[in-house]
Amino acid sequence: MIFYFSGTGNTRWAAEQLAAATHERLLSIADELNTPCEYTLAEQERIGFCFPVHGWQPPHIVREFISRMTIHEAAGHYAYALCTCGDSTGLSVKMLTKELALKGIGLQSCQSLIMPESYVCLPFMYTDSPEREREKTEQARHDLDEFIKVVINRQSGYSRLKRGLTPWTFSHVIGAYFNRYMITDKKFTVDADVCIHCGRCAKECPVGEIAFEETPSWKHDGRCTCCLSCYHHCPVHAINYGQITRKRGQYYFGHKYGPE
Repeated sequence: MIFYFSGTGNTRWAAEQLAAATHERLLSIADELNTPCEYTLAEQERIGFCFPVHGWQPPHIVREFISRMTIHEAAGHYAYALCTCGDSTGLSVKMLTKELALKGIGLQSCQSLIMPESYVCLPFMYTDSPEREREKTEQARHDLDEFIKVVINRQSGYSRLKRGLTPWTFSHVIGAYFNRYMITDKKFTVDADVCIHCGRCAKECPVGEIAFEETPSWKHDGRCTCCLSCYHHCPVHAINYGQITRKRGQYYFGHKYGPE
């Protein structure tokens, strides 16, 4: 059983590869939050958690899911975590580990994948160049292949995480501020004269937080994770987050470079 959350597709890709290799169930955390979040494992079934790092912490949607879920007789089942990030993870996996322990789940292995950057809402953050994007994706494929072997063989004590130079500060100071004050849909706007009314933004939103009539509108219901999937998938760059993203690039996993 693999639980995953993904915004622009990096984590979904990794989770799909794990599911294909292990032949185990793949469940979207965003969808599962609409259910009782109660699970019974098959014999020898593994438990996987795949998520993107948001502000050097697990996304709040992942933490909410863990707080609500019940996995019956989880003890004795192999458990692992995989996270994706643009640069470093901080202590996000350590934080996840503590919250899983409260549910009787202990992680046997963990892996981070450095993937193309998608968060562009701060002055110093941009999407990667096409060359850097290809480099990251190629290395991530290699790292994921190695981790799949670890998971298939149920290897314990395996940890390959890029935490960064000052992980505690990034997760517990900068990340704490970021996740408390900067995860909001209130800064999203749409240029009505540019919007082509395709509705792709609403379709791609992983938490269903966008209403669409003639143009998109955000529901302000607390579900937004600021994953920027709406921004990155807009084919005409009509969606912005404040003013800072107007001249920033776009990225989602599997997009094409240049004209199609």
